[in-house]
Amino acid sequence: MQKEKKKSGIIERVRKATHYSLEGLRVSFKEEQAFRLEVLIGVVLIPTAILIPVDLAIRILLVFSMVAVLVAELLNSAIEAVTDLVSGEMHHLAKKAKDCASAAVFLCLIGVGVMWIVALYQWVQSTA
Repeated sequence: MQKEKKKSGIIERVRKATHYSLEGLRVSFKEEQAFRLEVLIGVVLIPTAILIPVDLAIRILLVFSMVAVLVAELLNSAIEAVTDLVSGEMHHLAKKAKDCASAAVFLCLIGVGVMWIVALYQWVQSTA
């Protein structure tokens, strides 16, 4: 009986965690314009990455670099929300937190750009 309780406890925790995660994605998509734009970019780039004839390693890097952008944007939004909650007025540390989170997204976007340049270069070289 104790094992049944543990199994259902684990299943319930996974169910709740999934619910909270999906709620985070939903609210971010609804309220964050940057997240919606990055999802749109991902909807275009991820299938394209799967379809273009490049090495599997490059393909994986293309997909996961875009996933990294979405993860960074979610963390950026979370940091901004908490900073706004805690700091009613503009404080230099609140600005620093928001700027650093934004810089993380920016670096991920640069990574996506670099990966796509490498992939397209490889594709052009293989067709030449």
